[in-house]
Amino acid sequence: MELDFERCYRAVSSRDQRFDGWFYTAVRTTGIYCRPSCPAVTPKARNVEFHPSAAAAQRAGFRACRRCRPDAAPGSPEWDVRADVVGRAMRLIGDGVVDREGVPGLASRLGYTERHLHRMLTAELGAGPLALARAQRAQTARILVETTDLGLAEIAFAAGFGSVRQFNDTILEVYARPPGQLRERRPKATAEAGTISLRLAFRAPLHAPSLLGFLAARALPGVEECSGTAYRRGLNLPHGSATVTLRPGDRWVSAALRLADVRDLAPAVARCRRLFDLDADPIAVDGTLGADPALSALVTAEPGVRVPRSVDGFEMAVRAVVGQQVSVASARTTLTRMLEHGTPGELTPGDPTPEDFGDRGAGDLAGFPSAETVARMPEAAFRMPAARRATIRALAEAVADGKVDLEPGADRAESVARLMEIPGIGAWTAGYVAMRAIGDPDVFLPTDVAVQRGAELMGLPGKPKALEQHAERWRPWRSYALIRLWRGYPQAAPAASEKRHSETPDR
Repeated sequence: MELDFERCYRAVSSRDQRFDGWFYTAVRTTGIYCRPSCPAVTPKARNVEFHPSAAAAQRAGFRACRRCRPDAAPGSPEWDVRADVVGRAMRLIGDGVVDREGVPGLASRLGYTERHLHRMLTAELGAGPLALARAQRAQTARILVETTDLGLAEIAFAAGFGSVRQFNDTILEVYARPPGQLRERRPKATAEAGTISLRLAFRAPLHAPSLLGFLAARALPGVEECSGTAYRRGLNLPHGSATVTLRPGDRWVSAALRLADVRDLAPAVARCRRLFDLDADPIAVDGTLGADPALSALVTAEPGVRVPRSVDGFEMAVRAVVGQQVSVASARTTLTRMLEHGTPGELTPGDPTPEDFGDRGAGDLAGFPSAETVARMPEAAFRMPAARRATIRALAEAVADGKVDLEPGADRAESVARLMEIPGIGAWTAGYVAMRAIGDPDVFLPTDVAVQRGAELMGLPGKPKALEQHAERWRPWRSYALIRLWRGYPQAAPAASEKRHSETPDR
């Protein structure tokens, strides 16, 4: 990736937070790399160089600034926009695939040789997959050192390092301090025992009421809870279960994580960031949407509206199918009944057991059941039309068999095509899944009734074809326009009004 020196240096001189995560500033005279918004004295231009990733700066021999914590900057919004191999690889590395499956596993998922993948990532980011994963491991280790009482050897393996020596060498190289000294400087613990507390950075502004309101209207008992200031849910992670509480603030989102296995810290953080769309560039999004006179007043009144995404692609796909042509409240009721099935009297041999859903004791939250579990649910769990029930079973089987990929690094076009091969899933459902599960920022659903009525209230054409033509000016941020149109119609009764779309049921 080529970085324009003058533009980057202007961003550093003005301490522009919008560029955090886009690039990193390395200062030759100090051997330190920073985020663009670092509050330290601006270095002289002749002493700096710019890198497209923290891994590239580390590879060039620079250590992370202890003042601005560049390794904790928001991720580049470019990876959300781009659907190419590099963008997919970055999402998978963030989800911890290299730590769990190695570079061969990452390359296999993407359909490229290890050598070619290394070449592409190095050309774009200045570092290959191992170096990128190593930078992430270092950040994960620092969080564990500073926020938990785990032994340093435990932290080394929990963060994904192959040995304690590798852990010690990496921390010393990246932070210029051995792990023990990082622990000496940690802040006094304020969280309850067993909880990892951290701050998730984002590019301001972030319109928290729209995020929390959207999630609250769809919250499933036993899986998630949402108040006016916080969102809490259960997670299914590679090594076990977890619960997370997210509280949006003015500068960051506070996250409190309780993990069954601390090796899941990095994927948990990645999924929380994805859920709240924290790597988005709201200035770019609002600039494009606000240029349309029909949306400008709404963008001005509510800057920083994000797309609520998901922590589980299969969960979101099931929600989309259940939500076909029904209100949000009705869909939530149906899904809640699905999750309540499986009492001992109803189970037959081979049916899911309560353990398949995690511990649902009093006050506990568990992740949404897996595709394998849903595929084995008894008929009594699906209180819905037979055709929709068959669609959910077919979807669960396709995801369980690997025929449909809804993971962060999925090929968006291929996943949509595979979804639409399933009877009962059409353009609306596949588009909704692409937007919320796979993270496509440029989805538009012109047949959605609430979208049409929201458009009419804003003086836009309500007919699908005309509305779709008008929406071309919102590219590549049409998913964000959808959220704004949904918010615009009518706010007095959102649950009753959001009939999903005006098409006949998807076939």
